[in-house]
Amino acid sequence: MRIEMLVVGPLYTNCYLVWCQSTGKALIIDPGFSSRSELELVLGHVEKNDLEVVSIVNTHGHPDHVAGDALLKRETGAPVVIHRLDSELLARAPEVGLLFGLRMEAVEVDGFLDEGNVLSFGQERLRVMHTPGHTPGSITLLGDGVAFTGDTLFMGSIGRVDFPESSPKDMAKSLRRLMELPDETEVYPGHGPKTTIGDERINNPFVAMALETGEI
Repeated sequence: MRIEMLVVGPLYTNCYLVWCQSTGKALIIDPGFSSRSELELVLGHVEKNDLEVVSIVNTHGHPDHVAGDALLKRETGAPVVIHRLDSELLARAPEVGLLFGLRMEAVEVDGFLDEGNVLSFGQERLRVMHTPGHTPGSITLLGDGVAFTGDTLFMGSIGRVDFPESSPKDMAKSLRRLMELPDETEVYPGHGPKTTIGDERINNPFVAMALETGEI
């Protein structure tokens, strides 16, 4: 599995291009951009590596992670997928995005994800873990030694849980589940640098709180 991280949009979202080296089948995770120039940047990486995008995956429905869905869908023909519990957030994203300088088109969802679903691209697989807290439908995508955590887990921090749709209780449960992964698991978050489960177990104060008290 090959992974390229592209930082896009006004909130510096990590957009991931993930592909199977044997077949060139690829996923794009969290295309949080709305500008034509950033669309061309992402498509340039697709073309450079001779890839076929087979799915556009949203880890959750906030505009800084979904703003490029419609643009990418139009250019690649790939389906857009998200957890069902974040479908309402995705529908509201064009309006909410204006508050953050993101002008985006509404997009029709092609499929809904849930716990245990598997996304296949060539010979590679990513499994869906439902990790609510930041949003009701937040997901983590698990592969061989990797976890794409969206806005659930960052290096040294976690996603906000003070939005109306957020749940600190659910976030604590999700963090505890993530800490069941092997320490060497590489974490590719929605913002900021990558880290590992082991490093976050030791250094992340929010993880420590969740493990010790079951709360955030």
